Amino acid sequence: MTDTRQSTINLVSRYYAAFNAGDVEGMLACLREDVVHDVNQGGRRHGREAFRAFLEHMKRCYAEQAVDLVVMANDEGTRAAAEFVILGAYHQTDEGLPEARGQTYRLPVGAFFEVKGGRIARVTNYYNLQDWIAQVKGV
Repeated sequence: MTDTRQSTINLVSRYYAAFNAGDVEGMLACLREDVVHDVNQGGRRHGREAFRAFLEHMKRCYAEQAVDLVVMANDEGTRAAAEFVILGAYHQTDEGLPEARGQTYRLPVGAFFEVKGGRIARVTNYYNLQDWIAQVKGV
């Protein structure tokens, strides 16, 4: 394994360790200032401050932990992918989504990263929104 590949795997692993600890500053420290964030079935956000706002919104509405994390990277360390399961609880209704009543959910997620200069330049997350909706509706 190349050093750059291992460095990228370590970077993405630190990002998820900070996520699981609820450490917003730790997550942001892994990102470039000009990070691009592609939200699942949503828009594209630009910059670390937009990412901070997203994290603060998520923290208000959800409590989540990433488990069964597997991180992979190319030899150059410029691209990475993570597969994991989100264990979550839905605490505050998110606009346009079903009413929150503390429902719990378990959701497989895939995430893709671009890395430049030792920091995350792009984060793209994918999960099955219809599965999440069915879980929180109790269908």
